[in-house]
Amino acid sequence: MRYLHTMVRVKDLDASLHFYTTLMGLKEIRRIDNEKGRFTLVFLAAADDLAAAKDVLAPCLELTYNWDTEDYAGGRNFGHLAYEVDDIYAYCKHLQENGVTINRPPRDGHMAFVRSPDGISFEILQKGESLAAAEPWASMPNTGSW
Repeated sequence: MRYLHTMVRVKDLDASLHFYTTLMGLKEIRRIDNEKGRFTLVFLAAADDLAAAKDVLAPCLELTYNWDTEDYAGGRNFGHLAYEVDDIYAYCKHLQENGVTINRPPRDGHMAFVRSPDGISFEILQKGESLAAAEPWASMPNTGSW
């Protein structure tokens, strides 16, 4: 398992980038604009993590800017922690066998979400290429929110 990033939702991307880059000193290493999903992702890294972040995209802070306005109440501005694993199916099976609800199953062989006992959302990502779709995951519905 390897730590990847922490995601924080922001309401004003320009103001947030000013804070995180100009004031805090983080550097932008990657940006994704998704017109279909109507959001922008900006990945930032600290100066001492810059080389690693550019090379393996971790460790990073992910700023998520949703283009449509939304008020984030109850800590919704904090998104999730992300970890990559060698075999997402085996990892999710292990969690499930130990009583963890798989909120967003790895139907695509690439991504799943679970929550900690305190409600912290964890994104689990497949290391490397996505695995081929497989049951029971491929047809498993989402449970709750993540």
